[in-house]
Amino acid sequence: MRRTRSLVLSLVAAVVAAGLTLHAVSPASAAATTASFAEVSDWGSGWQGEYTITNGGTSALTWRVEFDLPSGTGLASYWDALLTSSGQHHTFTGRSWNASVAPGASVTFGFVGTGSGGPAGCKLNGVSCTGTTTPTTAPTTTTPPSGVTPVARNGQLKVCGRQLCNAQGKAIQLRGMSTHGLQWYSNCVNDASLNVLANEWNAAVLRISMYIQEGGYETDPAGFTAKVNDYIEKATARGLYAIVDWHMLSPGDPNFNLARAKTFFQQIAARHKDKTNILYEIANEPSDVHWASIKSYADQLIPVIRAQDPDGVVLVGTEDWSSLGASGDGQGVSRILANPVNAANIMYTFHFYAASHDDYYLTTFRDAIAKLPMFVTEFGTQQATGDGGNDFARAQQYLDLMAQSKVSWVNWNYSDDMRSGAVFTEGTCAAGAYAGTARLKPAGVWIRDRIRTPDDF
Repeated sequence: MRRTRSLVLSLVAAVVAAGLTLHAVSPASAAATTASFAEVSDWGSGWQGEYTITNGGTSALTWRVEFDLPSGTGLASYWDALLTSSGQHHTFTGRSWNASVAPGASVTFGFVGTGSGGPAGCKLNGVSCTGTTTPTTAPTTTTPPSGVTPVARNGQLKVCGRQLCNAQGKAIQLRGMSTHGLQWYSNCVNDASLNVLANEWNAAVLRISMYIQEGGYETDPAGFTAKVNDYIEKATARGLYAIVDWHMLSPGDPNFNLARAKTFFQQIAARHKDKTNILYEIANEPSDVHWASIKSYADQLIPVIRAQDPDGVVLVGTEDWSSLGASGDGQGVSRILANPVNAANIMYTFHFYAASHDDYYLTTFRDAIAKLPMFVTEFGTQQATGDGGNDFARAQQYLDLMAQSKVSWVNWNYSDDMRSGAVFTEGTCAAGAYAGTARLKPAGVWIRDRIRTPDDF
């Protein structure tokens, strides 16, 4: 293992941006304008680095950070900054939302490096990163609020290399449940059931599954938007992360609903942009279209979200019902690698149903998580129809792999639908009897036990 870098460098900039970790400097102190570099993770063939830039001056700054990397070391991706490179010399500048920096504030931007070297010769706006003023009072760091809920412990999530990381840069795994379609089983999503999910099941995430067709959003855009807003607020009140699932199934081309998606996600992101618990799943299960069409959709929709919420993690569906092409020609991973979505803080989704999806799917998934940031936003222990017998042994193979690689997952589904994939027995939601295991189907008992396993946040 290479040694961990923790080089305190200087920078003449600091950035204020919604959702980024802020650091406050005492107004009474004479503080330097600095940037601290840290390597926050290392996976052998690569590493993640971050600069925390603090403005110790008395006026706002526009910043430019530049440094050199040694031969054999490169940059693979970056976030919360713009990059220009000339050979091994790399220059980062602020984005539209964080280029101007207020006095006494700071911001973190990051990147993924390849090779064994690290940054050297750091400068800001042409000035050495050593700074010119020695602080008389050490900066204090504002950490996410203390508490026991997943959101209180982890704060704003971000994508670090191939991992989902918390506000401190630690790779984490979220586990939780998806609702069924809100047009059918909204009576199963209420204060009582969500209290059980959060406090008894110890879930970290709720996926809010809003169908577009099949009697969903297209029939009442305002009504379904209001319903999703309500469930986001309920999840937030319980310290749960909320995945806003644009649940498109038929037609399988996400571009068919592009105009609707732009309207919906603009409204959702505008209302909830100041929250730290929102993830955007922009296309549930694309089908009968190639990756190029899915990417085109993502490239048009993500800027709509980013204009409102620059920080929220976006989840992008994959080919053949989010099977990474395993239900088709099996080349979905290679097509994504050859033509990835050009955006920061995005992950790709994979769905599986253990009784239908065998070693070939598991191998496809294993290959993907070694190369791409992945999130399993839907899976079941049954057949792909969400019904039939459970294959708990196969499902456990998937869960073991996801635990080893810290891939987050969501199970389908938190309702009392007649199918075996719904965790509650029929009539449970009308009775309001969610606690314990008496009203759970076999799949419900199994998944409840696995969600309740203590988290390593």
